[in-house]
Amino acid sequence: MTPAERRFFDDQLETVLQALPQRVHDLIEEVPLLVEDYPSARVMRELGVRQRHHLCGLYTGIPLTRRSIDHSGVPSDVIHVFREGVWQLAVDRHGKLDEAELRRQIRITILHELGHHHGLDEDDLEQLGY
Repeated sequence: MTPAERRFFDDQLETVLQALPQRVHDLIEEVPLLVEDYPSARVMRELGVRQRHHLCGLYTGIPLTRRSIDHSGVPSDVIHVFREGVWQLAVDRHGKLDEAELRRQIRITILHELGHHHGLDEDDLEQLGY
């Protein structure tokens, strides 16, 4: 990803964040959003992902539905957004970026990972359109 593409992505991310409801902003205050170009080699290995652009986001932490007092002292929850994965979903078959689709995919990724934070699994999220 070029520096210009990275800046453009981050600008679009800010546009998406500004359009989200206040409740989502409150949640992001609780669960930090970390934006990276792509997942680490370790994460790819652990998840069985072979191409780094195949992963758009990742929630790390303990979902709210599984927490107990036994979980004190564990690392903080984090939502990771991977620019390359999201970007690839917004590129058409001719290699042209669809800016509206990029914003849509950013939104979907953020909401998808917030869903995991709240204990939703992949089937739940698919039913919701995320």
